Amino acid sequence: MTSVEPSGSGQQPFGSKITVYVIACWIFAAFGGLMFGYDIGISGGVTSMDDFLKKFFPAIYERKLHAKENNYCKYDDQLLQLFTSSLYLAALVASFGASKTCNLLGRKPTIGLASILFILGAIVSGLAPNKALLIIGRILFGIGVGFGNESVPLFLSEVAPMQHRGAVNILFQLFVTIGILVANLVNYAVASIHPNGWRIALGLAGVPAIFLFIGSFIITETPSSLIERGKEFEGKEALRKIRGVDDVESELEMIKLACEIARQVKHPYKKLFKRASMPPLIIGISVQVFQQFTGINAIMFYAPVLFQTVGFKSDSSLLSAVITGIVNVLSTIVSIVAVDRVGRRKLLLQACVQMFISMVAIGSILLIHLKPTGSLDKGLAAVVVVLVCLFVMSFAWSWGPMGWLIPSETFPLETRTAGFAFAVSANMLFTFIIAQAFLSMLCNMRAYIFFFFAVWILIMGLFVVFLLPETKGVPIDSMVERVWKKHPVWKKFMGKEVVKNYEMT
Repeated sequence: MTSVEPSGSGQQPFGSKITVYVIACWIFAAFGGLMFGYDIGISGGVTSMDDFLKKFFPAIYERKLHAKENNYCKYDDQLLQLFTSSLYLAALVASFGASKTCNLLGRKPTIGLASILFILGAIVSGLAPNKALLIIGRILFGIGVGFGNESVPLFLSEVAPMQHRGAVNILFQLFVTIGILVANLVNYAVASIHPNGWRIALGLAGVPAIFLFIGSFIITETPSSLIERGKEFEGKEALRKIRGVDDVESELEMIKLACEIARQVKHPYKKLFKRASMPPLIIGISVQVFQQFTGINAIMFYAPVLFQTVGFKSDSSLLSAVITGIVNVLSTIVSIVAVDRVGRRKLLLQACVQMFISMVAIGSILLIHLKPTGSLDKGLAAVVVVLVCLFVMSFAWSWGPMGWLIPSETFPLETRTAGFAFAVSANMLFTFIIAQAFLSMLCNMRAYIFFFFAVWILIMGLFVVFLLPETKGVPIDSMVERVWKKHPVWKKFMGKEVVKNYEMT
């Protein structure tokens, strides 16, 4: 199938065919998302399993059994939250090492290394006899996530044809949602296996990592990475391979020009903090931070805990989490279909409205009807599940995939891995903060926590309206010329040096 649609920028896209091999590259790389998503989904289910709590957190187990314990506070424990959040702190640090590895060795070896680290994390976590090894396993998971989340979105954006870049990159987020759903199903299936159901759940995290490891031998290195490292012939052959056509000269010249500019930058992190590099850096970090302040990870990490809080029994809460997982996957598919047609901004703005309404409604129901003891009646509890699904639905076709897509496509090549490392680390930092703080916030803020996230969603909408440019249909190595220099706010950051470097593009 030859791609000939005109791009959103008015330029005819470069020639390409979607071949079986390039689809295989996309899918194998996207297993990095499945790896990440499985861990997001597995944490909440494991931390709500009685066998897990009895072994590692017996005080919380006793508190959970206390009939009159405050609904909002029975899971409030910093060590329990550290089990979930330690992964993201490790991933934050690892993302900068992953940036260096991407530059020196390429995207492909970095993906392979991510899979090995994750497999080790699964083994240590599944066999952990004590809290110390349990946390070490989480840290290994985190380093694997840091390497995977740095390399996979970059890989997908760099191998995707311009006119399909959004859809291809969103495969990462689609596989994240599939990973969350699989984890919810595993949690539901192993909850009745005593006393080691939680070990099975954690150990199975190695399965997607094994697929990613196999895929790291099958996928090609990206042309941008090869040419940037002086391997021009290999880069041209890789470009022919992923485009499925022989005539790649035009796209090759654009990549070579970007690489030539990149080679002149000896210190990408120093370059990243110059005024002309601020627009993509601010946007990349902001989108990732806002992704966390939608409240999505608070809901996805602790969905079983949240549903128990509003009155579902243990099995029912896990089943409700499965339902939200299915909604998450199906809605991400909507994004794949729409992102290169509708554009990034419209999806983000529509979702802000839907997420805001959902959060305010959930907060209002819990504020009025959920007391510190007792539970919601079944009808209202079901309404909360529906509202959570509406929230997850809108996030899944907007801030979820765009959080990874926009930073991966907006940095110029000379600061791409460094800039994306900052974006990934910002994501991991605020994921850590939310994961570490959510149960304590739920205890102290009670239903008001949902209004807290609603205010952030309102701020995000204003950010999109005034500061976020549309990048649909723009070649990845032409963002400065066609996006930043034309934006009413960000063009003021573009100095004469940038104009000179890019006017040849």
